[in-house]
Amino acid sequence: MPRHFALILATALFASPVLAEYKEGAFWKTDVDAGSLPPITERLPEVPLVVDLEAKGRVLGKEGGTLSTMVTRTKDVRQMVVYGYARLVGYDHSYRLVPDILQDIEVEDGRKFTLRLRPGHKWSDGHPFTSEDFRYWWENVANNPELSPSGPSEFLRVDGQLPEVTFPDARTIIYEWQGQNPQFMQAMAEATPVFIYRPAHYLKPFHADFNDPDTLRQRLREKRVRSWAALHNKLDNMSRFDNPDLPTLQPWMVISGEAQTRAQFVRNPYYHRVDTNGVQLPYIDVVEMDVVAPGLMAAKANAGETELQARGLDFKDAAILRRGEAEGGYRMHLWDNGVASQIAIYLNLNYNDEGWRNTMRDVRFRRALSLAIDRKTINKALYFGLAKEGAMTVLPLSPFFKEKNRKAWSAYDPVAAGALLDEMGLTKRDREGTRMLPDGRPLWIVIETAGERQEVENALQIITDNWRDIGVKLIMRPLERDILRNRVYAGNAMAAVWFGWDHGLVQPHTPPVFAVPMQQEFFAWPKWGQYYQTHGTAGEPPDMPAAVRLMELGEAWKKAPTSTDRSRIWQEIVDIHADQVYAIGILAEAPQPVVVSHRLKNVPEKAIWAWSPGAHFGVHRMDEFFFSEPEGN
Repeated sequence: MPRHFALILATALFASPVLAEYKEGAFWKTDVDAGSLPPITERLPEVPLVVDLEAKGRVLGKEGGTLSTMVTRTKDVRQMVVYGYARLVGYDHSYRLVPDILQDIEVEDGRKFTLRLRPGHKWSDGHPFTSEDFRYWWENVANNPELSPSGPSEFLRVDGQLPEVTFPDARTIIYEWQGQNPQFMQAMAEATPVFIYRPAHYLKPFHADFNDPDTLRQRLREKRVRSWAALHNKLDNMSRFDNPDLPTLQPWMVISGEAQTRAQFVRNPYYHRVDTNGVQLPYIDVVEMDVVAPGLMAAKANAGETELQARGLDFKDAAILRRGEAEGGYRMHLWDNGVASQIAIYLNLNYNDEGWRNTMRDVRFRRALSLAIDRKTINKALYFGLAKEGAMTVLPLSPFFKEKNRKAWSAYDPVAAGALLDEMGLTKRDREGTRMLPDGRPLWIVIETAGERQEVENALQIITDNWRDIGVKLIMRPLERDILRNRVYAGNAMAAVWFGWDHGLVQPHTPPVFAVPMQQEFFAWPKWGQYYQTHGTAGEPPDMPAAVRLMELGEAWKKAPTSTDRSRIWQEIVDIHADQVYAIGILAEAPQPVVVSHRLKNVPEKAIWAWSPGAHFGVHRMDEFFFSEPEGN
């Protein structure tokens, strides 16, 4: 990592003033007066993060109120970790990396990272947050084979080697590698955070290293769990946000348990951020997250049953949402979208059927299917022509965008598509006109979906007619999201439809793990990703030349000494994807509807709705949103 990253981080730190006076909020005043909670001067770190809202073009807010939002699954309460976006290092509103939970971080030659904590910082239960929480995770969780069978995550490995991690004092943690680790900083800023720390004081009572066997067995009986590792992992899942007893550093802490139709979160009394008036963030006291059926999202938003909503809304909902603004007491913004493609079809190159796998691995087959899609009709039908038609590639805000990559194999040309299939030898047809595989089976492509987005099903209906014209039959199979993913990962799904890359705004410093065969989450090569993620204990190694080249580029990116070198590598990766059509992109840059209550302030009118970088609402700092009339909520 370039040395200047340390300078950027230090500048952001020292520009943050230390206030002489802090204001006790009304939400915790009763507890403070009763002596059950310390006053704010004892709850804040000695050096809190002071947020200059006016410098960001926002206004100072007022405390109070309950914000309602919606999700479609009980487990999606974990979105509050995304929206809250408290990270050791995070992206600011200009997408620069700056310290957040950390007081500062010093980077030496891209290989040594010295993390310094804020003095006096505390967990949400008031226990000190220190380097012991980092040591516990590193020594007793990440490197404990019972809790972490695969060992520490890949972002912590350089040339297969783990770092030397030391803890000089209560506020300092040092990660040091022999070579550069350009992934480390970005990993800490992701939407799905890498928690390289744990509340050691809470978890030690459930860990075999800190308890005698009899005590541990008694605790297992109380929790009705068979093994200490299973219990520890259940209690320790900081990303899921489903354990009210687990201390947190997020702006809100969960107070509801599992299997709820409504999850509730209240402000963290020990949160480390304040505004320039000395008011502790977040401004909003309570967040309520209702679990509703996917098909009801737009109707409930239209009826004014949410103060802030984007998840679960699609562009097709924009018209009804616009009509409901006056009566619903909200305004609808249209934000830019950060995914590389709104809809992308993935042929599973690791499908557990040799005949089909061989066919799908022929690039002519993937190109033919792409050429046979009438994207213009889909765009008009779904997005009133406002989306960008073309293949999956990075977005124009990325320096690696090329118009020719968006156009690659994406012009509607059924004649050319048919010629490619003929060239493959797929010339025989059954009585219905469907082409046949070499083994005599009909070319029926089963595309599995998560069944959550009506626009996907509508697009597939059009594609069904398109592909029928070239002798290919499309069969759509809706499934529950987790079932879909598990079938893809196991090689049991022939094809699936999902978004394109979550990260469509690729920059030179963006780790390319999602674009090379290093993750099972890319539906075109789940088993190649498993092989890398498990160090060869599961899955299978890449065995196609272009995929092997992508792996080489992914490893080369990790060792690249300069931003110029990483840029060259990224451009080749993007170009390979355009040529090989690993994901058949349909459309990109469709506007994302965002419903915002008239009473909710500091929500940007124009912004980017992106998973990475951005964490959806996270980079826009939901802890700075406030109600103009909180007492009326």
